[in-house]
Amino acid sequence: MVKTIIYLKTDKRNNVGELPIYLKIMHRNTTTTLSSGKWITKKRWIATNHLRNPLKVKREKAIKLALERIIENVDSAYLNLSHNLDFITASDIKNQVTGKLKNVNEVLFRDVVKLHNCDFEKKVLKGERTEASLQKYKRAKSLFENYIMNRFGKKDFLIKKIDNEFVYDFESFLRYESSFKGKIGISNNSTVKYFRNLNTIFNYAQKRGVIEENPFRFYEGKLVVKDAEFLTAEELEAIETKSFNTERLNRVKDIFLFSCYTSYAPIDVENLTRDNLIKDSEGTLWLKTNRQKTTVKSNVPVLPPVKRIIDKYEGVEGTRLIPTISNQKINEYLKEIAALCGIKKNLTQYVARHTFGTTVTLGNGVSIENVSAMMGHTSIRTTKHYAKVLDRNVKKDMQKLNKIFK
Repeated sequence: MVKTIIYLKTDKRNNVGELPIYLKIMHRNTTTTLSSGKWITKKRWIATNHLRNPLKVKREKAIKLALERIIENVDSAYLNLSHNLDFITASDIKNQVTGKLKNVNEVLFRDVVKLHNCDFEKKVLKGERTEASLQKYKRAKSLFENYIMNRFGKKDFLIKKIDNEFVYDFESFLRYESSFKGKIGISNNSTVKYFRNLNTIFNYAQKRGVIEENPFRFYEGKLVVKDAEFLTAEELEAIETKSFNTERLNRVKDIFLFSCYTSYAPIDVENLTRDNLIKDSEGTLWLKTNRQKTTVKSNVPVLPPVKRIIDKYEGVEGTRLIPTISNQKINEYLKEIAALCGIKKNLTQYVARHTFGTTVTLGNGVSIENVSAMMGHTSIRTTKHYAKVLDRNVKKDMQKLNKIFK
């Protein structure tokens, strides 16, 4: 709830010796101050117990009534904002009360992005969202700015001027003209994802009442879903049974296999400590945590291969369960491991995650609902993508049909 405190501002004084009355608005961990526009002497402020006592002076009664109305307006502003927003600051409430929200016809692109990204940065600092997600929003902002500079020679753009023609010309620019690190054009999936980032930013601004409509709401670009790269049981075994001559490759092998049998993405592996190991009442050992990307709870039973890896590094890595190496280095070393194991696939840490979703779980009859929960998916539709690529499951089901028709 919002809390409002009335106080005298003692560093100011008018020509008759009166002090201004201010209000401090507090909500969650945010505060702001608001001038009431009313003045009173310090002597009368104390004598009336901050205007709480029964008042006889007509002017003081009017001041008290005005302050009560402001507090009512603060409460009303809070209720109005809370209907549409999950996160409200004291400044939002103040702006709602004073009517100082920018005219929608004057709102610039940078106003909208700043509003969203500043709030998102707070969530990153609290560990509620990832720095990687924030960088995607910043990249979307950069691409938009490149476009308006290229097309209009401007550093900023009025939101009211963004129409459907603008949106689809912007999409064309990203796909076929935008350049980054010497490469011209952005792939379909990357373009769609950047548009989704912008859609989220503009939806947020609309909920805050900064803009009336989201100009990206009608964009209909679709992701082209590709089969996830994963290891077969034979390829997984080839890596497990291979011993390398260097400690470097053996460590990367362990990190990779850990992900294959837990589905943990690189950022989640880095954050794991022995505190994440929990034994239930039946003696089963679990890895329990929240996925960094989605903040969804994800509990995964510790399989024997995972237990062997954890035991191997116990006490070696301090409180960490297993060694940590940068994602870039891991992917570089995985190429060596693939070559030495005779695997003709582009091994990355995400291949390990896909392997868990296919070969390790769905391929061994684990229900798609349980796989979805362990992988920290926010929707089972995401998990179904792994089921589609398992021809082995199709073959098993068709063999059942063969028996029936025979």
